[in-house]
Amino acid sequence: MTVADLQTINFEEGAVLLIDKPLHWTSFDAVRKIRNLIKIKKVGHAGTLDPLATGLLIICTGKFTKRINEYMAQEKEYTGTFTLGATTPTYDLESEPENFQPIEALTEAAIQNATHQFIGEIEQVPPIHSAIKKDGKRVYELARKGVDVKLEARKITIKQFEVDATQLPVVSFKVVCSTGTYIRSLAYDFGAALGCGAYLSSLRRTRIGAFHVDDARSIEDFEAVIKKRKGEQCSNQ
Repeated sequence: MTVADLQTINFEEGAVLLIDKPLHWTSFDAVRKIRNLIKIKKVGHAGTLDPLATGLLIICTGKFTKRINEYMAQEKEYTGTFTLGATTPTYDLESEPENFQPIEALTEAAIQNATHQFIGEIEQVPPIHSAIKKDGKRVYELARKGVDVKLEARKITIKQFEVDATQLPVVSFKVVCSTGTYIRSLAYDFGAALGCGAYLSSLRRTRIGAFHVDDARSIEDFEAVIKKRKGEQCSNQ
């Protein structure tokens, strides 16, 4: 969406906004910011990104919020890094690394070969530190209270899983997957397959369906355009 589009579009009628979510922001932080800027209530996002992830967040406004489920169902693409040789309770850096294991014997071939078992339709257990509901409660809330949470495996599809750089203990990856895939769980399962443990140390969503992060705007850029739009509207009154 161009600057000209943003300056003239009727957000109540509906818009699809591509936002590059900043690090440490929740997806709802981004929704709340957009809602406050455009001054309408009907604003929602099409697929959560964790606070430690960056990248493409589709935000729908007005009548286009009816399309959220359509966008959520589309294929996703991610890049990021796994750190090998330890795990964390949350499978990412929201918690401290533990269960350290040696990785000196790991080879490039072993790392590449371990990706193969995760390609195609597989079953994946979501992290217990996630927003999934069980018995009406978010499982991360139960986990934080020390409740022993058991989640069932879910069928997902990983179309592409590539490790494109290795600087142990960190490996860089690219994943193309179905909706419902937890990259944190993939990190944990990948580490288990290698026998050394792993956790997600960085994550960026680069694509949702045909929408690409290269076409997304930063929150700061979006805010600047909207403020300019408001200033021009005031000067014309």
